[in-house]
Amino acid sequence: MLHITPIATVRSCFAEKFGVPRQPGLCPSAYGTLVFEPAFRSQEAIRGIEGFSHLWLVFGFHETADRGWSPTVRPPRLGGNERVGVFASRSTFRPNGLGLSLIKLERIETHPTDGPVLHLSGIDLIDRTPVFDIKPYLGYAEAIPNARSGFAADAIPRLAVEISDAARPAFHALPARDQQVIREALALDPRPPAGANEPGRRFGTRMCGMHVHFTVVEATCVVLSVSAD
Repeated sequence: MLHITPIATVRSCFAEKFGVPRQPGLCPSAYGTLVFEPAFRSQEAIRGIEGFSHLWLVFGFHETADRGWSPTVRPPRLGGNERVGVFASRSTFRPNGLGLSLIKLERIETHPTDGPVLHLSGIDLIDRTPVFDIKPYLGYAEAIPNARSGFAADAIPRLAVEISDAARPAFHALPARDQQVIREALALDPRPPAGANEPGRRFGTRMCGMHVHFTVVEATCVVLSVSAD
């Protein structure tokens, strides 16, 4: 039996599962760092990695791993009403709780205590996600333009995002990148399928060190408040 142990941990702009993009790359401004565990803080282990723009991360769904798995799941892309096999989905409720994410490598920092730290973008990982392996993305082998995408073939529709008068001062006080993360993440409509049927319902999530509350009116996400985490 194979025994795996985390080699690194992701520190993410997303503090919790709710609000995280459901796939990597959908929120290009989303950012985080990958910090290696002490046993793997070796410059030799990442020699040559700077030549790759994107990396595959094999990670663990650490917040749901103890909830078991199901042979069928209800993907949000199908409105949460139709079941498909777990292996025909990217559900977190898997037998081994493993995920795969393609992220962009922005730069490498050498930290005095943490060793080599990878700065990432386009992430769909929450804070403290354990990483079990890193592999470089090979465009010539892994980009398949005519691949079929089953029930998830259509592009995800985006909501318009508006900042309410009440939220505007705190929102515009944020760094420009954090403002963009919030806009991009909310445009993807993070509401659960059931919540989408409740007009006017208020939702809240934590990202970029802030509590962000919003509602959705028709095809527009309205940010109601932004406050310190």
